[in-house]
Amino acid sequence: MREAVTRWRLAYLLAAFAAISVLSTGVLSVAPMAAERAAAALAAAERTAARDLETVDPSDVGVSAKRLERLTAGMQGMVDDGKLAGVVTLMARGGKLVHVHVAGVQDIESGAPMERDSIFRIYSMTKPITGVALMMLYEEGKWRLNDPVSRFIPGFGDLKVHDGDRANGEPRLVDAERPMTMAELMSHAGGLGYGLGTANHVDRLYREQRVLNADESLQAMIDKLSNLPLLAQPGTRWYYSIGVDVQGYLVEKISGQPFPEFLQERIFDPLGMVDTAFYVPEEKLDRVALIYGEGDDGGLERFDMGPTRTEMPAGPSGGGGLWGTADDYLRFTQMLLNGGKLDGVRLLAPRTVEMMATNFLSPEALATMRPGQGFGLDFATVHDPATAGEPYAKGTYYWGGAAGTWFWIDPRTDLTFVGMIQHRGTAVREVQGISRNLVYQAVVD
Repeated sequence: MREAVTRWRLAYLLAAFAAISVLSTGVLSVAPMAAERAAAALAAAERTAARDLETVDPSDVGVSAKRLERLTAGMQGMVDDGKLAGVVTLMARGGKLVHVHVAGVQDIESGAPMERDSIFRIYSMTKPITGVALMMLYEEGKWRLNDPVSRFIPGFGDLKVHDGDRANGEPRLVDAERPMTMAELMSHAGGLGYGLGTANHVDRLYREQRVLNADESLQAMIDKLSNLPLLAQPGTRWYYSIGVDVQGYLVEKISGQPFPEFLQERIFDPLGMVDTAFYVPEEKLDRVALIYGEGDDGGLERFDMGPTRTEMPAGPSGGGGLWGTADDYLRFTQMLLNGGKLDGVRLLAPRTVEMMATNFLSPEALATMRPGQGFGLDFATVHDPATAGEPYAKGTYYWGGAAGTWFWIDPRTDLTFVGMIQHRGTAVREVQGISRNLVYQAVVD
């Protein structure tokens, strides 16, 4: 709508210039200077209307360049104070790039500088990409939101539910009251665990059986899950789960195409995400940022989260297996902010994107979510910014990764932000929180 209004105004201006010329000269032609100015204005408006991540003066899209200096200083300060080894941040508003900042190093020992094209393990920022893949199949009529997952995974049709422990310590299992739906799977309300909890019987089983194992096939993961209980009745609780890894399997099963191949052909290639994959080729290893944590002496030390894969894993994780760059991910988030389209390529319809950013949790499950927030289809959603204690506008959706990467998409303010770090520790929450404050104070129109 904004594009249409802009074009209408410029058409009106052109007509006005023509009318002025007629009145002053009596000739039915646009005065050369007026026509030239109008054409230049039209060309400038067309560039602005094209939501293509072209770099522009921030003031062109209602952002203060002076105030953006605070964002740059805030990110740089996290590195200068020794809290992060390095950081890359990008911000776009109105479809235009207004902020790029790179600071620090990829590798403290070698001193290799952080670069704009440094490659990061994005972990759970894989999840929204998997969700988009599954929703592309939704748009093809291959499945519906209220379908039981067991329609595609028969073993999920008669799962038991862990209902506490007996007096002797043995788990009490009951029948699921109904099968989990596809929407519940995508909103972490299906009753699945993740293997991360330490006090939960189901999570312990996940760890013991190595349900998440990139060296085994996705089918092996599904076979194990089909014989394990749920930790809650479907639809009753939000619990961060292995559900998006299951979605990766579903993309493969429903499309009839290997999951990584589907992502490459249907998402990465069309969007120009040239460095995003489930492994890092040997020739790109020198661009990989290493992961650090907070040492006992207060400094930074290497944090071991496993090796960088240089070959496709047997079980590519839809929940956390991708590596990529800040620019690649910004292209993905801008596509969503554009209503499913970037550079003339449409992946999803606007209504589909809107659904993904809509809370799907039941009132019962919503009560177990963070205050002021809900969960859509592979995104956390913000429905009450004041209660959430954040400057986001209502309707913002977001997520992050285990090594500190983060992003958000704010349709109401028409902006998206991507931050890339490789860190484990308290600095993650600090840098993410600072970024939100400093982004919004720079938006002035």
